[in-house]
Amino acid sequence: MGWIIFILFIVGWHVGLYGMFKKAGIEPWKALIPFYNTWYIVKLCGIKKFWFWMQLIPIAGQFVTIWITIIFVMHFGKFTLWEHILTVFVPFIYLPYLGFSDDVKWGGPEVVKLYKKSSAREWIDAAVFAVVAATLIRTFVFEAYVIPTGSMEKTLMINDFLFVNKMSYGPRIPQTPISFPFVHNTLPFSRTAPSYVKWIQLDYKRLPGFTEIKRNDVVVFNFPAGDTIINEPDYLSLRPYYDVLRAQYGGDRNKLFAEHDVIVHPMDKTDNYIKRCVGMPGDNIFIKEGRLYVNNQPAFVAPDAQSDYIVTVKAPFSNEYLHDVLGIKITEDGPDDADNFMPVAQNTFNINCTESMLANLKTQPNVVSIEPNNEATGTVNPQMFPFDTKNFPWNADNFGTLHIPKKGEVVTLNNNNISLYRRIITTYEGNTLEENNGQFVINGKPTNTYTLKYNYYWMMGDNRHRSQDSRFWGFVPETHVVGKASLIWFSWNNGPRWKRIFKSIK
Repeated sequence: MGWIIFILFIVGWHVGLYGMFKKAGIEPWKALIPFYNTWYIVKLCGIKKFWFWMQLIPIAGQFVTIWITIIFVMHFGKFTLWEHILTVFVPFIYLPYLGFSDDVKWGGPEVVKLYKKSSAREWIDAAVFAVVAATLIRTFVFEAYVIPTGSMEKTLMINDFLFVNKMSYGPRIPQTPISFPFVHNTLPFSRTAPSYVKWIQLDYKRLPGFTEIKRNDVVVFNFPAGDTIINEPDYLSLRPYYDVLRAQYGGDRNKLFAEHDVIVHPMDKTDNYIKRCVGMPGDNIFIKEGRLYVNNQPAFVAPDAQSDYIVTVKAPFSNEYLHDVLGIKITEDGPDDADNFMPVAQNTFNINCTESMLANLKTQPNVVSIEPNNEATGTVNPQMFPFDTKNFPWNADNFGTLHIPKKGEVVTLNNNNISLYRRIITTYEGNTLEENNGQFVINGKPTNTYTLKYNYYWMMGDNRHRSQDSRFWGFVPETHVVGKASLIWFSWNNGPRWKRIFKSIK
């Protein structure tokens, strides 16, 4: 459908210009040559030639072309807002009308000189320019993003406001190009109304960027398992649809759909997540006793990364120590920070802390013992990707070895590994897949191999025991990558966190 509309735009626009050129006294065949046609419009309408060259800028140049077309339309005596809206949104209908209707005549510069904008029109034009400019910047340059959860603490804190640099890895062409400006997937003041139209969706395309994704970059991406959500409180991304489908409905989609409000989003309209890219295409990763290894080497640990430890003490810590050293929230009744400090027995606590906090704890004479609070080796967690405990009996702290898929790799499919690739083949890379007793049919052809179209990444939160990450939903395709988290421009927690403002993200 998207390609049909695109072709209509292109063909209709050129056909309309053909007739308009003829009326303006220009050889009409010149209207059929891209850029050559706008060069003549610029000359004919007295537009500075600077604007012709601005068309060559990727993406933004298309809006310059639209503006040049509107100026051309004005030389036919068409000045109203609605006439310009028709020029922008249905040029394949409106331009042929201008070019071939006997009621429309070429007026030339004299007609434009006689026209004077009203004050209201000046304001409307200024507002439209501001919205278009801001939308272009937000879509292709950078976007503001606020941290909603503690999965990256203390590298990133709840209510850190970030700039996400979309130019770093190359901005994506929007999959859903027609949408309400400045919002993500639902309209303002609505929990259900989509902010986009579904009847035009484009294939994945990314413009060139300044760099490739590097291991340990902090990356913003569309939640891969967020294409379908349960649109109810306490669900959404907190309890993903696929987790609920497996755990509570045994895979029965019809029953889940009958009992819940379910919404399906296009890829670029799934919720934004932020994690650290710890696994690159082609890497082999595993987690042993809570420690991540990449290609058999201990992985980078961010200075402010946090993990859970069971700490036994002779007597409780003072509130001053908890607050000043461990950063625990203290109220009149004592510690009130279950995410970071939780009693588990008499004088025994689960403490979520950084390496520097851990080092300080070890120096305290009050401390009897400190042990990592990891899931035990051999324990099987059915919530772990790829949700196949028979072939992959893993848990969050003992996981893998797992190979990260790489573009161009050919994988051999069998009953033991299909759970790793099923979603890649069908959802991320858009194929049909049939399975029958170890026999696979992809796009109607029997096969036991598959060639990967995209690169994939492994994303994990720095707050390892508080992070819903790739361990729970798998690979992140390159198609889902939004940009690189680059700068904290503001931070708030009952007032500004001054030390975090304008802090770069590492």
